[in-house]
Amino acid sequence: MAIVELVMPKMGESIMEATILRWHKKPGDKVKVDETVLEIATDKVDSEVPSIAEGEITEILYNENDVVPVGTVIARVQTEAGATVAASPATPPVQETKAAAPETKFQTAPPRQEPARETPAPSSGEPRFYSPLVLTIAQQEGIPFAELEKIPGTGADGRVTKRDILEYVAHRGNAVQEPEVVHEAPQPQPAREIATVPAANSYGGNVEIIEMDRMRKLIADHMVRSKQISPHVTSFAEADVTNMVRWRDNVKKDFEKREGEKITFMPLFVEAVVKCIKRFPLVNCSLDGDKIILKKDINIGMATALPSGNLIVPVIRNADMLNLVGLTKQVNSLAGAARQNRLKPEDTQNGTFTITNVGTFGSLTGTPIINQPQVAILAVGAIKKRPVVVETEQGDSIAIRHMMYLSLSYDHRIVDGSLGSTFLSAVAQELENFDAGRGY
Repeated sequence: MAIVELVMPKMGESIMEATILRWHKKPGDKVKVDETVLEIATDKVDSEVPSIAEGEITEILYNENDVVPVGTVIARVQTEAGATVAASPATPPVQETKAAAPETKFQTAPPRQEPARETPAPSSGEPRFYSPLVLTIAQQEGIPFAELEKIPGTGADGRVTKRDILEYVAHRGNAVQEPEVVHEAPQPQPAREIATVPAANSYGGNVEIIEMDRMRKLIADHMVRSKQISPHVTSFAEADVTNMVRWRDNVKKDFEKREGEKITFMPLFVEAVVKCIKRFPLVNCSLDGDKIILKKDINIGMATALPSGNLIVPVIRNADMLNLVGLTKQVNSLAGAARQNRLKPEDTQNGTFTITNVGTFGSLTGTPIINQPQVAILAVGAIKKRPVVVETEQGDSIAIRHMMYLSLSYDHRIVDGSLGSTFLSAVAQELENFDAGRGY
């Protein structure tokens, strides 16, 4: 017999913890290799965690809705045969009756320990991260964000853990109920009418209360944190995309017949953005305190609406290495996987710049919120036919053209108005100068 420890997997370089959504197995259940043991969620995507060994679940260390750091042991599996990975002598046997049995690990993980109650100071001046569970508890207990910021955290880098906020809530309740000490005898007061104050959670009128689902809570947290972290500035531009629209209309049937894919406008937008990022690489970076992390890879995120109404951002990796056919296949594949809830964790990681197509829903333009830790996001609006003034050799004339608005929100800590506006104008010019005679 051997004991294999299942650990919380690392879902990306910026993901330090995950929330357990549901256990598919319980102690005593049999499990096979690659069979799903539990479902977890980060602020990026939901995922299933498979077993790395065949055997019997002997112990589950965390409950559903617990937030667990990556690398932490979450369950143990007893196998029939010894594993090939070397055992860790520092870890005691799980069962006393099996003291002589070798204990093996596929990954080395620190033992679960209760955090010390000292309050470490945050490691930098960056805003503190709050897990979805902590934010949910704060919302349920009516703790405003300003008060949440003052709660001492015992987690990594001073983060507030579930235990921290629950202890704070307990002490907060006692403090509120503590009677005020009166040192003087009360004086008689004239009778007066007492105003009735409505309860904090009472709602007047004919209303329906809808509880946010877990993904919507994560999106809300992500958007609020982005606004807190980055001073947003938005610039706007207009582009005449008549050549691009006509080219797509001419080739879309042949393109689908030849490549087996429908070509939308998104691959054309990605192609234009990639060309401009190469000219203005500073919009393809992130910030770490006062350090600028310039990204050499160009990984384009594309905001995708889900049937539930929620939003997710799958990432086209190394978009600068793909031709138009490759971009089209990536766009269609990721969009389809998102709508069918088949995205893998790596499909939403390491984006360096994001495009959101608000025109899909008829919007002319928008002011998108930056997808952290990126520093810029482009919104493309609906393409509308309008009469516009066109300059010709014979002079100005009025023509019907396909027009589109673009908007770029950027982090003013690193992207100034000159760079943001210049980059946006470059994208607009790239779309306007589309070669209607090109191939694909």
